[in-house]
Amino acid sequence: MGALVLAAGAALAGCGDSGDGSGGKGPVRLTWYVYNESSGSFAKAAADCSAASNGRYTISTNVLPNDSDGQRQQLVRRLAAEDSSMDILTLDVTWTAEFAEAGWIVPFPATEAGRLTDGMLPVAVQTGTWDNQLYAVPLNTNAQLLWYRKDLVPNPPKTWDEMLADAKQLAAEGKPDYVEVQGAQYEGYTVLFNSLVASAGGQILNDDGTKVVLGAPAEKAVEAIRALAHSPAADPSWSNQKEDDNRLAFETGTAAFQLNYPFIYPSARQNNPKLAEQIGWTQWPSLVAGQPSHTTVGGYNLAIGAHSRHGAEATAAIECMTGRDNQIRDAVDGGLPPTIEDLYTDQKFIDGGYPFAAAIYQALKNASVRPQTPAYQSVSLQIAHTLSPPSAASLGRLGDLRGAISDAIESKGLVP
Repeated sequence: MGALVLAAGAALAGCGDSGDGSGGKGPVRLTWYVYNESSGSFAKAAADCSAASNGRYTISTNVLPNDSDGQRQQLVRRLAAEDSSMDILTLDVTWTAEFAEAGWIVPFPATEAGRLTDGMLPVAVQTGTWDNQLYAVPLNTNAQLLWYRKDLVPNPPKTWDEMLADAKQLAAEGKPDYVEVQGAQYEGYTVLFNSLVASAGGQILNDDGTKVVLGAPAEKAVEAIRALAHSPAADPSWSNQKEDDNRLAFETGTAAFQLNYPFIYPSARQNNPKLAEQIGWTQWPSLVAGQPSHTTVGGYNLAIGAHSRHGAEATAAIECMTGRDNQIRDAVDGGLPPTIEDLYTDQKFIDGGYPFAAAIYQALKNASVRPQTPAYQSVSLQIAHTLSPPSAASLGRLGDLRGAISDAIESKGLVP
């Protein structure tokens, strides 16, 4: 009930003064907390939506750090201080439960929630939902594919074992053979583990997020990590690599495979056009032959801060910035997969710069989600810590991991 009152209060507050010292005259000034999207598509969306509001609001951006941990830390500090400038917040898909339980963001009324998410991918909407209420509107989604060099790999592998076998053969021939994938001790390594566990038919927590599951699928996931770590396909820098390191390494031409998000494609076209012509894509490798993989869904959602004085205007701005035209620009210019489902079969969109739309769509339909719990940040830290570095991941560490995750869930402590 308290959350609903907060939501109503935020909307009513939107009818007050502009917050810019003009005594209620002129457009309301909204602050959007968002990371620095390199293509400039977010900045263009803010400008276009401000203009389209016909003087109702203007959107200014407050740039967050590029890394997820830095973004969360800055948002948490401001929200805990009840900062009223927190109008529109860009949230990683894993933060919804934590921020909602803390009372930092407000849910959208059911009538608005249906309108704001109409036509969006169910898996994307799920990431913005907590306790059966929509707290954040999907801005973009994300899923990894297996990217490969067509000049080196004419027939892409379907399974993890086939990928390692192909890489071993390339190494024997003296050709580029590395498999670029995230291995540093951070969120991306947790995502890798979650994708492997899900692809083996399991999950880390139960559906309620209250108990540890792991089991045999987690054992298979650890075995897959160890197999790569102890093969010629492992980049010597794997234990320090994040998504952007993988992108850069692939662009240098030393790798045959890359497990990463579609932002790597426009980057390669710009930085190494010749190599980009040889980039192929297929589904993330499965762990069980004949069964689809279940890569982890990613992306960002937009929420309204609990202490914003402009809830109504913020809602209107969110509806605009998550609209069709802006999502197309985000996808084509920035490589960010849209959340609007019918875009994936829109030939104009595909021909306009998103040739891998069908592959992303398939990955999203089979995607897994990360454990949904208010204690997710602690859970993720325990996974990345316990299984690092990849070369030391072992079945023996799974027992330690089970205990560490259980402690994280029971404490429900928010990591500062």
